[in-house]
Amino acid sequence: MSDGPIIHLVGARPQFVKAAAVLAQAGPRHQLMHTGQHYDAALSDVFFQQLGMPAPTWHLGVGSGSHGAQTGAMLAAIEQVLLAHPKGVMVVYGDTNSTVAGALAAVKLHWPVVHVEAGLRSFDRRMPEEINRVATDHISDLLLCPTQGAVAQLALEGLGDKAEFTGDVMLDLARTVAPIAASEDPVGRFLVTGEGPAPAPLDVLPPAARRKGGYALATVHRPANTDDPAKLAAIFGALADLPWPVLLPIHPRTQAAMARQGVAPPPGLHLVPPAGPLPFQALLAGAAKVFTDSGGVQKEALFAEVPCVTLRDTTEWTETLEGGWNVLVDADPAAIRAAALAPRPTTPAPIAAYGDGQAARLIVAAAERFG
Repeated sequence: MSDGPIIHLVGARPQFVKAAAVLAQAGPRHQLMHTGQHYDAALSDVFFQQLGMPAPTWHLGVGSGSHGAQTGAMLAAIEQVLLAHPKGVMVVYGDTNSTVAGALAAVKLHWPVVHVEAGLRSFDRRMPEEINRVATDHISDLLLCPTQGAVAQLALEGLGDKAEFTGDVMLDLARTVAPIAASEDPVGRFLVTGEGPAPAPLDVLPPAARRKGGYALATVHRPANTDDPAKLAAIFGALADLPWPVLLPIHPRTQAAMARQGVAPPPGLHLVPPAGPLPFQALLAGAAKVFTDSGGVQKEALFAEVPCVTLRDTTEWTETLEGGWNVLVDADPAAIRAAALAPRPTTPAPIAAYGDGQAARLIVAAAERFG
């Protein structure tokens, strides 16, 4: 075993959530590095505060930029940290620019790399995330998979000897957060950090909609949807035409795109600030359906047993499609409405495909054994 640290590298909202669950099971050798890829307080600081995460040992403050500029800046900054320490283990999560930068920096310095959430494929090379996850898998030393399908995919790519099934760490967190979310009345006030309670997101809805199943929840942030004004307007128009008022916690990227393109939310679509992890889980638990282009939200909806409509034409989380719990509609208004009106699935949600809620413990054990 090496004397160096086990560094958990994060940079974006989904990674904060996953690392929080893992670090809750970890000892002092495990330390956190934050690249600063997400630096908006609503997408970064609030997650550390609400999930009880330790402060990062290293905060690189890289910020935004083009894919090349951002990844290059991260690569240089991560390398400087690793050079200053005895060789340890690098743990990377998911499929962001932070993920591939951390894996590249570590592998070139001969640090073992552990990839959490390995083996996922959308087979859509238009998505930067697909490039990141494929590249990271092929340079990592240990591939920890959230599903057996991911294990099988890695075997097809000749990486089966590096792959282990752990289950999905988001299921661990969902089981931890669910009682907290359930205890928060969906029409009440939500836990926030700092100065105390803020107005509840549901306050923007008509009074009759402020109840479980009285509204839908949406998230829209992927460049494929936000950077095309016609596509963004079509999605917004379709959401506003649903049988429920729709609550949309607005991502900074989407807000910037709307301002730049002159796209305004139509009546029936209610924009609110980004929600922290606990408020978001409470909002999700109370929604009739969720409409999203996020990968993580597809799983969060499944774990909460809320039907999901995905505003993409591919998904890396293919198990969510079983039984109709998730439907791919891209930005087609007619398909969005048809999916909204579809009856609730009658088969049980395929949650067991994502393990037994013990992924965090298995990830910690694997990293320690490997390093």
